[in-house]
Amino acid sequence: MNKNNIVIVDYTLGNLYSVKRAFQKVGCEPLISDKKKDILNAQRIVLPGVGAFSAGMKGLEEKDLLDSIKDFAKTGKPILGICLGMQLMMTQSEENGLHEGMNLIKGKVEKFDPPKETNSFKIPHYGWSSVSIPELDDGVTGNPWRATVLDGVAVNSFFYFVHSYYVHTDDPLNSIGVSNYGRNFFTSVLKMGNISGCQFHPELSGERGLQIITNFVSQKY
Repeated sequence: MNKNNIVIVDYTLGNLYSVKRAFQKVGCEPLISDKKKDILNAQRIVLPGVGAFSAGMKGLEEKDLLDSIKDFAKTGKPILGICLGMQLMMTQSEENGLHEGMNLIKGKVEKFDPPKETNSFKIPHYGWSSVSIPELDDGVTGNPWRATVLDGVAVNSFFYFVHSYYVHTDDPLNSIGVSNYGRNFFTSVLKMGNISGCQFHPELSGERGLQIITNFVSQKY
């Protein structure tokens, strides 16, 4: 597998060069591009993002990249969404009104519940939080992080978050990592087939974040 045939999608939102530097640290030389041909010819694509959901969808629409990303997803080649990029892959978002997403994974982007009088926390969720294994009541056993971007990461490891909204997946099995902030437990890592997403920023999360990127690059899906 050519570790250099990785495209970071440029739709005007996102810390593109921080993400690129993180991939360079693990021995890759990704291409930042907003060209359909580059996306469709890539072996893996990364959808980063910082900002509002509606602005993210607008950026993808204006650059005419939505169909290219959806077509890439159908090939079975890996996609990694980071922060807003993960949220854009969902069905819809309630951020500043109801907005349709790419619907690559069924689910909704929801706002954190506001604090009660006895709570003391601020929105956005800003800083380091741990990621744990979700509790499922369906008889699933074993390590759900094996052969995922979380492979080899210690349970309850801390990663760097910046967000006011969180993902709720329709299928609980698509949520492989969960975190807690304020009054909400939320999906911090998701996976469905070749599609993975991190609500946190692996490129800003030190060695554990680089492990996420290494896993994305090296895993066979």
